[in-house]
Amino acid sequence: MFTGLVAATGVLASRVARGPGARLAIGTALEEEPLAVGESIAVDGVCLTVAAVLPDLFEVDVTAETLSLTTLGEVALGHSLNLERALRAGDRLGGHLVTGHVDAVGTLAKRQDVGESVEMSFAMPTTLAPFVARKGSIAVNGVSMTVNAASRGAFDVAVIPVTRQTTNLGALVPGDRVNLEVDLIARYVARAVSVAV
Repeated sequence: MFTGLVAATGVLASRVARGPGARLAIGTALEEEPLAVGESIAVDGVCLTVAAVLPDLFEVDVTAETLSLTTLGEVALGHSLNLERALRAGDRLGGHLVTGHVDAVGTLAKRQDVGESVEMSFAMPTTLAPFVARKGSIAVNGVSMTVNAASRGAFDVAVIPVTRQTTNLGALVPGDRVNLEVDLIARYVARAVSVAV
């Protein structure tokens, strides 16, 4: 379980095919305690397991399904990746509950600088529409964001200066694809309503 508050960014150092899947090496200098083999880490919003730890980088294995359903199969080498370690009991929950199970890939449709912030509009599959509401939460590349507006196939967010500087969202340009995870509570509410009908 994660909160959508990115702890650091890393850089995709390599992607090596392993059967239909791949092993990714991610360069980073996490300032907290060292990563441990077997711990969960969110990489651009995708929950993965640390498979190896080397100086200034770690490796994770990614299945064929994850490669096909997220952006991790297409991210270019050298690309910045958002990283978040799993939530520990007693930690502050400053964002919202994020599982690291990506629901879909969305696309940045437009962006506009507003002072030091950036307003962004993302296209999303219409299947996510029931779970995305104005003033609700959504994870974009693992970053907890507040939805400013939502329609059947799109939503808007505002990226504040600190998020723009400490995550990879500030570097996005129209056409870039992002991992989306809808709010966990919204998912269960929608399920309860559909079953009750």
